[in-house]
Amino acid sequence: MNRQDAEKIITEYLKPIFGFALKRCKNAQDAEDLSQDIVLKAFKALIVKENIENTDKYIWTIAHNALSNYYRDTAKSVIGISVEEFSETIADPDYKEFTDENEESLMRLQSEIAYLSKLQRKIVIAYYFENKKQADIAKALNIPLGTVKWHLFEAKKELKKGMDIMRKSSELKFNPIKFTSYGINGSVGKRFPDEFFRSALTQNICYCVRNTAKTVNEIADDLGVSPVYVETEVEFLEEYGFLQAQNNKFIVNFIISEPTAELLTIQNNMYKSAAKLFANDLFDELTTSGILDDPDIWCGQTDMPISLTESPKADKNFVLWSLIPYIAALSGEKLMDEKISFEDVATIRPDGAHNIYHASVVPDETVFPDDYVYMKNWCGPRWNGYGEHILWQIDSEWSSREDDFRLKYSEESARILSLYEREFEGCLSKDEYTWLSERGYVKTNGDYDGYFKSAWQIVVLASEGIKDRLLNIGERIKEKYKTDFDTLKAPYAAAILKSVPAHLRKAKEYELQFVFHSDGWFLLHCITALLNNGKLKLPTEEQKKSLTTLIIKN
Repeated sequence: MNRQDAEKIITEYLKPIFGFALKRCKNAQDAEDLSQDIVLKAFKALIVKENIENTDKYIWTIAHNALSNYYRDTAKSVIGISVEEFSETIADPDYKEFTDENEESLMRLQSEIAYLSKLQRKIVIAYYFENKKQADIAKALNIPLGTVKWHLFEAKKELKKGMDIMRKSSELKFNPIKFTSYGINGSVGKRFPDEFFRSALTQNICYCVRNTAKTVNEIADDLGVSPVYVETEVEFLEEYGFLQAQNNKFIVNFIISEPTAELLTIQNNMYKSAAKLFANDLFDELTTSGILDDPDIWCGQTDMPISLTESPKADKNFVLWSLIPYIAALSGEKLMDEKISFEDVATIRPDGAHNIYHASVVPDETVFPDDYVYMKNWCGPRWNGYGEHILWQIDSEWSSREDDFRLKYSEESARILSLYEREFEGCLSKDEYTWLSERGYVKTNGDYDGYFKSAWQIVVLASEGIKDRLLNIGERIKEKYKTDFDTLKAPYAAAILKSVPAHLRKAKEYELQFVFHSDGWFLLHCITALLNNGKLKLPTEEQKKSLTTLIIKN
């Protein structure tokens, strides 16, 4: 750049540069010296520089660097000084030319800015780092000028206070937790559960406030993370109902279970004993009463290609895989204590979900009982209605279905039921049969445009009468063992409620109403008990595609 252009630019900046220096130096003499230093360095730099994209940014970068040199040469200690004296140094995180004496303090002062409120941070950055006037800041943020001045004053006090304390951190800073599993009681919205806890940070924020409400800054201290990042995640979690605001503090609003070895033993023994009583009696009555031969229980499941002349009939073992958990879940509802309703405790979320959410934290060193029954790849029971029918289903370690079906259960189950009802009208297309076949729900044979046969691989309860007969069997057995069930449940209920924070106990009490009913753990133990004693046989690979799936006449 030629000298004339450089002199013209410098002349325009003389007054702003002196104002910049005067506001940041201890006295007028230092401000004059600093402004002269900035002007000289800027003039020399402009002359040797050919093309400058942003002259304003270039000048103020030189000014900031010169100011940093001034502070480095004059400062003896940072602790206790005003924020003005180090605003530019704080603003430049890449600046490394600190003295050993003040480097640690400068880093602490930088981090303390993150502990200011969101509004105070915006004002401090705009005023000290972006060199904006207070009136312009007020206009940009749509707040009174007096509010800007007040926040600047309060920010200085907060920074000084932060520098004077030694922040404490919990074990979570160096030993973060990880959710072992998730669960939902109720309906899923547009977001799948994993999306809400997509990072270790969101999980640890919730765990940090599982028992006690804390401010964003207190959470940040516990986790050893900047409050700026914590604040963003807290806003997201509160919006979707996973955190609950209490004044300026937050507490978890869903159940986080952290089972002890003692609680795991109580749980395992309870379900094991109850399942042994119920499942064996249920199996024996289903297999000896002749009800499995009722024409309203039908299923065309077969591992072999279907015949064009004969309709296949599934083996009874496959049918029992669907009937036993269904009866265990739905029978004996009149025996339940339903004093708490779902609406009393469920959360309505912005994505359309209406549910009670769970997460569990099981440390690696947790000691499980030797005979513990693990819940592997379990999902359900879940059901969805369409027209005159309901699709009822469980996924487990013994079934094999596409992962996408879990994510789109409501949509796909409705389609299955729609196709099931329409097939009786003879109006399914070749593509629709292909869709059902790919998912293992239907087998076909023959030429679609000629002689064609199909067989549903799902167990169907074709009338309300057969549904009632099956559930009545389960109800009689539950009535028979009601006293035993109540005795088994009492110590477990007391232990589990003791482990849940007070503000979430009502939600847990609601769920305890379903123990030995629509309770995944009870259904799992019923299946396991019958597998262990050899009454129920493992499914074949072909059967796993449509295992534990029912279509029920509504």
